[in-house]
Amino acid sequence: MKKTTKILLAAALTTAVSFSFAGKILKIGVEGAYPPFSEVNKDGEVVGFDVDIAKAVCAEMKRECKMVQIDWDGLIPALMGRKIDAIIASMSATEERQKSIDFTDRYYRIPVKLVREKGSNIEFSKESLKGKTIGVQVSTTFDKHMTDLFGDVANIKRYTSNDEALLDLQSGRVDVVAAESLVLQDGFLKKEKGKNFEFFGPDLVDEKYYGKGIAIGIRKNEEKLKTALNDAIKAILENGKYKEVNDKYFDINVYGE
Repeated sequence: MKKTTKILLAAALTTAVSFSFAGKILKIGVEGAYPPFSEVNKDGEVVGFDVDIAKAVCAEMKRECKMVQIDWDGLIPALMGRKIDAIIASMSATEERQKSIDFTDRYYRIPVKLVREKGSNIEFSKESLKGKTIGVQVSTTFDKHMTDLFGDVANIKRYTSNDEALLDLQSGRVDVVAAESLVLQDGFLKKEKGKNFEFFGPDLVDEKYYGKGIAIGIRKNEEKLKTALNDAIKAILENGKYKEVNDKYFDINVYGE
């Protein structure tokens, strides 16, 4: 009888834990300053590709999610400090970041590019960039890449957001800006403010800096959450939801090959 009672109690506790996990609101860190992946609209809401992917993943997992807007360089500390449960903010799954946090499978992959003012004739070389100022968003993969490539000859100017870097490019306070190609194309070059600027140099895809793609950041040793997120990413790729979100923002498939 006692054995049966213990079994029933254990089953009840397991069920309670399962319901507790299912009912817990998943707090997702987003940035809000990286259009079209994330930006704050006129109503003060964070919107964009990252946000829509987060909502699609949450719906697939049947989990209630809350978007938490955090500055880029505060995302990993917030995750480590348990203020959020996951990061969906165009974060590359690099070896360096994997020393402190874990990542899911990728949910997109696009190259990094540089932009310059038309007619400036700046080239992608140490000789051409010597003495020039390169604008980057602080603590990003392209911050580290530009620093390693040109930090000994150029000034690397770091910004809280990519928008701030582009504002300084327009005003002439920096000579070039490095960022993800689609962010620069759709959020800047295709708009009136970017009409006097252009891409230059190669597509930057070095796995040493950019990992195997953009993925969802989570804390280490959270295998159940990682599996659930990976299953959700796979499901939305297969059921057409990913394509629906992709086509809302882009003319190409950003998931890649």
